[in-house]
Amino acid sequence: MAELKEQFLYSGGAEGYTDYPKMISKDPLAGVTLEKMLEQLVQHYGWDGLGQEIQINCFLYEPSLNSSLKFLRRTPWARTQVEELFKIYLKEK
Repeated sequence: MAELKEQFLYSGGAEGYTDYPKMISKDPLAGVTLEKMLEQLVQHYGWDGLGQEIQINCFLYEPSLNSSLKFLRRTPWARTQVEELFKIYLKEK
């Protein structure tokens, strides 16, 4: 039960808490869209570097943000690879 209480953030209100506590997420991807992830990875690695890190055609041949997002949204294994690389990028940052 104490663990559960630690997961909530209480603020404001007359009694020092709100009726709707906000959950604190330990997931580094929480609230980050796939588009923002990809934009930051491209800014950091460039398309060539991203293609070397994750060898998928949407990064290697005529890469663009829109085509890559379309592919990643339809391909769970590729999206997982991008998410894992983004976690590594966040740790390095």
